[in-house]
Amino acid sequence: MISKVVRAALAVAAMSLVPAAAQAFEPENPECIAPANPGGGWDFTCRQVGKSLQDLGLIDSTMQVVNLAGGGGGVAYAAVVNKRGDDSNLIVAASSATATRLAQGAYPGNTMDQVRWVGAIGADYGVIAVAADSPIKDLTQLMTQLKDKPSSIAVAGGSAVGGWDHLKVLIAANAAGISDVRKVKYIAFNGGGEAVTQLLAGSVQAFSGDISEAKGFVDSGDIRVIAVLSPERLDGDYAAFPTAKEQGIDAIGANWRGFYAPKGMSDDAYDFWVSKIDELYDTPQWKTVMKNNGLAPLDLQGAEFEQFVGESVAKIQQISRDIGIIK
Repeated sequence: MISKVVRAALAVAAMSLVPAAAQAFEPENPECIAPANPGGGWDFTCRQVGKSLQDLGLIDSTMQVVNLAGGGGGVAYAAVVNKRGDDSNLIVAASSATATRLAQGAYPGNTMDQVRWVGAIGADYGVIAVAADSPIKDLTQLMTQLKDKPSSIAVAGGSAVGGWDHLKVLIAANAAGISDVRKVKYIAFNGGGEAVTQLLAGSVQAFSGDISEAKGFVDSGDIRVIAVLSPERLDGDYAAFPTAKEQGIDAIGANWRGFYAPKGMSDDAYDFWVSKIDELYDTPQWKTVMKNNGLAPLDLQGAEFEQFVGESVAKIQQISRDIGIIK
């Protein structure tokens, strides 16, 4: 595999052979669509990356963030494909939830090759949480209640039914020995922030999401993480959160975070966005953002990222078949 240093050198050499005008793309009105309501992981991705790109001088103007919720990201995906297919100013937050919906055919008429995949900015481990005052103390207790009396527990998430937040709790339930995970009651909301709001209101008993969207609610004392779906405990502020694995439930769920762009975007624009996400990822400032928000390393851009998404879609299709979400 070509190293980043070599790739950068080749890129510089190639650029020297191209007229300056061909290199001149700069977004006039940069925009990031977050396919959910404010407060969730896609919203975090757009806002944090947009702010960081501007703060570091990687873009010249403020990135507008537009929340376009609905259909587990399907409303935004269809809007980009059907209405903004040649917009070079636009990038869209994506994640394992996006790959999940594509894998399950949940974006009617849409496939992953209808957009261009830009790059990843890290991976976000899944969490299962309860309200701070919940009588449920750990993951084992939650899974016991789900097994013995499934109607007593409703789990909220920010993805659609069959989406990544739903799959995470099903993977945990399956690992806990619940034979028919379809009995697990899951309620979908438009983003993790809305799901947590319902948890705090007492409408649901547990929350399935990602650590970046849970962090603020943990810091405010509103929720309590009872399991991180990581192979081992995370570092820093997250070290206090127990893994599912150490509670005897071998469930892993890592949610990559990144961006796609319109298929008809110009090559110059696509190369611009790929290079800026690559540059951002390599900065000390972004490494600090990752550390502060529980993001694990995942450094893929351009063709490598597109291949990764394709493999993710295939893997999720298999998981979905295994647990009965699709045939």
